[in-house]
Formats: sequence, C-alpha cells, structure tokens
Amino acid sequence: MSIIRQDPTTKEWVIVAAERMRRPHEYQQKARPRSQPSQSGSCPFCPGHEASTPEEVLRIPDSGGTGWAVRVTTNKFPALVAKGGLERREAGPLFHEMDGVGAHEVIIETPSHDRTLPVMTDHEVADILTAYQRRYRSLRDDARIKYIIIFKNHGETAGTSLSHPHSQLVATPVPPMLLRRKFDVAIAHYDDTGRCLYCDVAEEELRAQKRIVLETDLFVVFHPFASRVPFETWITPKRHQASFGQVSVEDLAALAPVLRNTVRALHDRLGDPDFNYIIHSAPVEDESKDYYLWHMQILPRLNTIAGFELGSGIYITTMLPEESAASMRDLHQAMG
Repeated sequence: MSIIRQDPTTKEWVIVAAERMRRPHEYQQKARPRSQPSQSGSCPFCPGHEASTPEEVLRIPDSGGTGWAVRVTTNKFPALVAKGGLERREAGPLFHEMDGVGAHEVIIETPSHDRTLPVMTDHEVADILTAYQRRYRSLRDDARIKYIIIFKNHGETAGTSLSHPHSQLVATPVPPMLLRRKFDVAIAHYDDTGRCLYCDVAEEELRAQKRIVLETDLFVVFHPFASRVPFETWITPKRHQASFGQVSVEDLAALAPVLRNTVRALHDRLGDPDFNYIIHSAPVEDESKDYYLWHMQILPRLNTIAGFELGSGIYITTMLPEESAASMRDLHQAMG
C-alpha cells in the first residue's frame, strides 16, 4: 500500500507511492554532458569578463591576493531592485500592489568555469558561505527588507541558465506565505511545549537514526520523514540559531565540509543530478525568536512535478527516506 505522511514543520501531506517505488541505485542517472560556454568565450562569469556583469557588491580575494575567489554582483535581470518604498496601493477593491523593492544578487562561486561544488576544497566552499553571510548581514540592515533567501539552482531542470557555478540571493519587502505557514506551525509548537519544533525534529531524527545520513559535532544531515522528492536532504545546526546571519565564523567553517560532502555524495550516487538547495532563515524581524532554526534543504530534480502536485499541493514521491538515507549513509562511510 501507499503511505501518506505529514510534514511536522508545515502540516502538509506527502504520498509515498509504493507501487512506483524504486531501489536507491535505480535513481542513478547516466552522466550527461552539460552545455558549457567556452571559458575564454561567452561566459560573463569567467575571469577577464568582470565588465560584462552588473555592479559588483562584494569580492573575496583569492589566496594570492591578485585575483578573486568569489564575486557577488547584482542580477542582470533582477526580480527586485533597491529603489522604491513599502507603501501599498489599491488597484481595485480587492487588489493591492507595491513597488518591487528589495535585492536580487548573484554569487559567482569560483573563477573556474567547471569547478563545481563536489570537487571544491573545504576552503573554497567556506569562501562561498562567507559571501552568502556577508551579503545577508548587509541587506538585513535595510529597514525595507523583511526576508532574505539564498539558493542555488544546478542544472536546466532546476532553473539555471548559465553553467558557471553560481548561487543567488533574493531579499524581499514581505515574508512569503509559505514561510508564514511554517512559522504558524512552529509558533504553535513553541506555545505548547516551550521548545523549537525544528530542534525537536532534528533530535527525534537522531534518536530514531533511520533517516540520518551524517552527524558531526555541530550539524545533522538527514532525509526528512515526509520527503517531498527522493533523496531530499536537510542540514540542520545543533546550535540553536534562527538565522543564517547568526552563524559564527567557526561554525561556518565547520559547515563547509558538511555541505561539500553531502552534495558530493548526491553527485556520486545519482550521477550529477540537477538540484536546488535553499538556506532557510527566519524573517529579519524574528531573528531573536526561539521557535525557528535556520537550515539547508537540498532537492534533487529526479521527478517531474505534475498536475496533481501543482493543483493539490500534495507531493507524490517514489522512495521512502529510510531507504535513501541508508544508501547515502553507506556512501559517506565509504568516502571516509
């Protein structure tokens, strides 16, 4: 029989379709060539083409001090821009609008055109995380900014248009409704128990051990109980912090190998799949609250989201997270 599981952090339901279920190794994709514009040709993110990108807002120098390790620029086609205010306007009795104020930035992760995250060093990944956090902290000082999300799209089905390794950051003047829903659930749990829901989820995963992929002194990697897609992976800190902006320099350095090894294992197990990862944080004004925990969510693009998911909001997945986690745990152990 199929199983219907509830996500404790959103109260949404996920269908695990037993009749469609595959073994972990069956998700291995045949490695496929990715479209790669020439490093010396058309790629605007490669060294020597800095003038081809919009305004640079951050640069982390390379170890030699003559070039750059990470660059952050504004997006060439931004969804939101720094100009404007928060005033809402009526466009009819039921319709409201406001200026598209905020920020939309691109984090160019490396000067090397084909140096993807799984083959980077821990220091290179730490530089990327440092760039994320510096821009996060800078933007949260703008009183118009209410929410900041950092994400990476890898591969065409995940939404990327340029193959040079990069991530994005979007800062919005309103918190999204999905986050409001997650916060409502987290606040209700805190009111009932006096504890952070996300910390409780991580602790329960550690107690059960069935879906744990990796554990370090500071972080827990697991496949959530109600995974929306096969091999969905969460990275949560053991230290309670509501915002990614609160992470210490030491913890950020410790996160780098955890993230690199997690993405590398997914790369090795699944054959370089397209994926998205997202860094979830509390809204800026709620960073001091005790009922939320920042975390990373990695979503491999192995299935196509179809009409039922889009229409109902209920996802259908074809793998139990207990099985996918066991497969990834074995791979981490083999990697050492």
